[in-house]
Amino acid sequence: MFVHILIIVIIHLCSITSSRAFLPPTSKPPASSKIFSSASKVMASNVQTLVDQAKSLFDESFGADGDNNLPNYCVSAPGRVNLIGEHTDYTGGYVLPLAIGYNTIGYGRGAIVKKDGSESTQCRIVSTNNPVVEFQVSSSLEASTGSNKWVNYVQGVVLQYLPDLKDDETFTFDLAIVGDVPLGSGLSSSASLEVATAVFLERILDSQGVAYSSVKDASAPLTEEQRKMERAVRCKLAENVFCGVPCGIMDQFVSSAGCEGKLLLLDCRSLDYREVSMGGENTSSLDTPVLVITNSNVKHDLGDGEYPIRVRQCKEATDILTKMNPSIQSLRDATMKDVEAAAQSAGLDGVILQRARHVVSENERTVKTADALEKGDWETVGKLMNASHTSMRDDYEVSCEEIDVLVDLAQTFGDGVYGSRLTGGGFGGCTVTLVKRDAAPELIEYLKKQYEVKTGTKCVCFETTPAGGAKAIDL
Repeated sequence: MFVHILIIVIIHLCSITSSRAFLPPTSKPPASSKIFSSASKVMASNVQTLVDQAKSLFDESFGADGDNNLPNYCVSAPGRVNLIGEHTDYTGGYVLPLAIGYNTIGYGRGAIVKKDGSESTQCRIVSTNNPVVEFQVSSSLEASTGSNKWVNYVQGVVLQYLPDLKDDETFTFDLAIVGDVPLGSGLSSSASLEVATAVFLERILDSQGVAYSSVKDASAPLTEEQRKMERAVRCKLAENVFCGVPCGIMDQFVSSAGCEGKLLLLDCRSLDYREVSMGGENTSSLDTPVLVITNSNVKHDLGDGEYPIRVRQCKEATDILTKMNPSIQSLRDATMKDVEAAAQSAGLDGVILQRARHVVSENERTVKTADALEKGDWETVGKLMNASHTSMRDDYEVSCEEIDVLVDLAQTFGDGVYGSRLTGGGFGGCTVTLVKRDAAPELIEYLKKQYEVKTGTKCVCFETTPAGGAKAIDL
């Protein structure tokens, strides 16, 4: 069953070389949950290091004292890996992501002020490899270009929270942004930045008793669960409207609402979701495989080129299917039989047929993968992952030579690897591989060595387990 939801940062700019399935209070936690306790300690250590870096950057850039009348806030938001369900979110389909222990951290102070000139309305942000950028928040704010393009992910989110204020009010803040989510790797560094910014702004709103403009009854504020979803929706809109990227909601959703130890099977149309465990109660920690993420160090920019083209092609495929069957309002509604019928009689052919075939079959694979994960059926999960990569490579055409090399190396590694595929938007980025726990170290060394031999480029590998979502950090 599903839960229905109502509707930083020093950036590491170098490429690093349903009802929810809660256990009853009396139930014994799955053995696999033991896996995540030690991993969470490592994640906490990494976060504290980033917090220290963010504070230092803030003090260097804006002064340690600053405005003593304003409190300091610190927030974090994770990147994500999508196990399966690629390029399905912007057609309202299913995805199966997990938050990871790589984060964007924001450290700063701010307030809501009047626009009458009695107080400063300046906003200043800084990141590790970028100087301070200053701007004033207004509905006429325009997107930045060139080297300051990264600032759009902050400004776009600020504009989504501006309607919460009175007409004569605006935001002022100083914010240092730091993080270790690799850029351009398909691990959602942009969504992590957006969500971290959103949590920072929410701290300012909360400190001054300001409710969301979407809340009609001030006596019944949003629950924490509803707030996470509201945040995800706003961050998606920021990226769509201000940054010009026609993405779906998956990245912002899992960064905002990720759950330690669980993947999220998300219906991107209704925002219903369920938490998915890796194995059931009887699955031991030794039997539970791990996920190895491999960064190809080939970058991409989803705001340009092929991503918007895929969105348009999906729309074209949907239009053809809708004419054949009016109940199909998006590719999410179609079955493979619908696609085959449209190919035979409705003119669905060529590249548009390929795009539809990928999205529809990927939705089916994603739901099956979630079910297999919960049963501990790793062989089935691996086969579905492999089929997903083939579909992305051949039908959706978002892979590239380097990614295909990594996937092939993993899939042919031998005993221990269940499956491997491209994760993220494509055109570079990362692969995700499901591998037996004791085989992971050997696989990582094999991938590093053979990938460099075959491509002349070094890759970066790490193991991951599902991490928690965005949060405010107590100082």
